[in-house]
Amino acid sequence: MARNRKGQPVHGWVVVDKPLGLTSTQVVGRVRRVFDARKVGHGGTLDPLATGLLPIAMGEATKTVSYVMAGDKAYRFTLRWGQATATDDTEGEVIAVSERRPAEAEIRAVLPRFQGVIDQVPPNYSAIKIAGRRAYDRARAQEVFELEPRPVTIHSLELAATEGPDLASFEVVCGKGAYMRSLARDLGAALGCHAHVVALRRTAAGPFTQDHAISLESLEALGHSAAASGALLPIETALDDIPALALTEIEANRLRRGQAVSMLARANRERIRELENGVIVYATTGGKPVALVRYEAGDIHPVRVLNL
Repeated sequence: MARNRKGQPVHGWVVVDKPLGLTSTQVVGRVRRVFDARKVGHGGTLDPLATGLLPIAMGEATKTVSYVMAGDKAYRFTLRWGQATATDDTEGEVIAVSERRPAEAEIRAVLPRFQGVIDQVPPNYSAIKIAGRRAYDRARAQEVFELEPRPVTIHSLELAATEGPDLASFEVVCGKGAYMRSLARDLGAALGCHAHVVALRRTAAGPFTQDHAISLESLEALGHSAAASGALLPIETALDDIPALALTEIEANRLRRGQAVSMLARANRERIRELENGVIVYATTGGKPVALVRYEAGDIHPVRVLNL
């Protein structure tokens, strides 16, 4: 997450449709300048060659970033059959080639292997740390190393289109930590022909969809009126999938002081009827966010207090 700097106390989310060629950090910097925001972070990195939804949190919204990053993501990617590259995308050199091209029926037949909970080896050019160093730094230094496979969840994987014998596009809905570059590489291996990603777009991130997105160009054109334009989304937009709990002002003030609130009184039974022990809840008062809390044994405990 970006470090604190001087600026205005802006609170909320902006979902930028990231253009091709920019890093996520560059986009965050440009959004910071538009809003003159004091504190900014993002909800999941996109590579420079990727486009699509980059949710950016400002102010107290940064306390909800982990909930967006833990949410499901949706992507559309296009791969090229017949070539493996060092980076599993077009940035790397070609390291293996094949004359084989799979038929559409063959492609569809292997897709079930890559759905559900699967073991996936991340790309060597990734931000995963090995003994304190990023994998991409080791790869660029031409070090020899192997990344361990990790379980990831692929909810759905569909062949969306084919463009001649060389290109195929897929639509994916997945859980946290899944790499589309690895998925393309492994599809190529399963079909005996190699593959790498040539285009990648994120179409959803947690609760955010393309309906929430604004282009970076449009955002910068709005300038300092961006906050009033509707581009700045409320903090609670990121918490749509988390149960909400309405509190009295007295209860909210206890949470703001870092104190637990008992919900065992008979009058509270309806409010907590559907809450399971250990669940994270989004607490509000007067329709405004107060804190993320954990419900345990009849009490709610503050996890992240929102200072608004």
